[in-house]
Amino acid sequence: MKSNLVQRALTALVALPLLIALLFAGPPWGWMAFLVLVTVVGASELFGMTHPEDRGSQLLGCAVSVGVLSVLWFFGHDVRYVLAVFFVLPLLALFLTLARLGDIETSARRALAMGFGPAYVGGGLGAIALLRRDAGADGPGFVLLVLILSWASDTGAYFAGRFLGKHKLFPAVSPKKTVEGAFGGLAGAALGAFVACSTFLSSLPVTHGLLLALVGGGLGQAGDLGESMIKRSFNVKDSGGIVPGHGGILDRIDATLVAGVATYLYVLFVRGV
Repeated sequence: MKSNLVQRALTALVALPLLIALLFAGPPWGWMAFLVLVTVVGASELFGMTHPEDRGSQLLGCAVSVGVLSVLWFFGHDVRYVLAVFFVLPLLALFLTLARLGDIETSARRALAMGFGPAYVGGGLGAIALLRRDAGADGPGFVLLVLILSWASDTGAYFAGRFLGKHKLFPAVSPKKTVEGAFGGLAGAALGAFVACSTFLSSLPVTHGLLLALVGGGLGQAGDLGESMIKRSFNVKDSGGIVPGHGGILDRIDATLVAGVATYLYVLFVRGV
């Protein structure tokens, strides 16, 4: 466990400054290019679980996921294109599965995964891309807030669960998570949001920041459980091994995807971007 914590700390020390530099100093398209890479890796991990030993379907799933992200990036302000994506996506998933039928007994599950996966990975990362680009001067700050909500919640949940955890939260999905850890995660997210509102995101009222912490942090924990459910249903421990100490990309961004969507919807509807 200590070795895993050291790996996590070293990974954060290397990755965090690079992410912040790209986020604040790089152009919006640079952040988008980074998210395209994350989408490819995350989608390959997801479809590696849902479509094992079918490299063709895995590549198609990655391509459709990048397609969803790209439509949101280039046409996100035009509701016609957004509606078209989410009308066409389930039909495309059905037809792609018919084209690569394979085992008929798993075909329905694979068709559903092909429709859900691109919306989950490409759509979630698309929200984070639009948040960086469309929230004006505060765009990088809001994305950093999303990362802080996810990481602070994860850290708070880990330590609260480790030292105070007694009551299991959802043992069928994640046996180690506890109710005390969940509350610790919310406390960590609230602290992170307060620091953000007091420093680099001063335009965000503290009350709004704390509300985002409770909603984004809470839903982020649900996103973590959701990804654990997917992995457990396929008897997989980690979605991949690309991030030292953290497993796969999906293992690292499962909460971030959900917190990113929640924060983008806040910016979209409350701040009116």
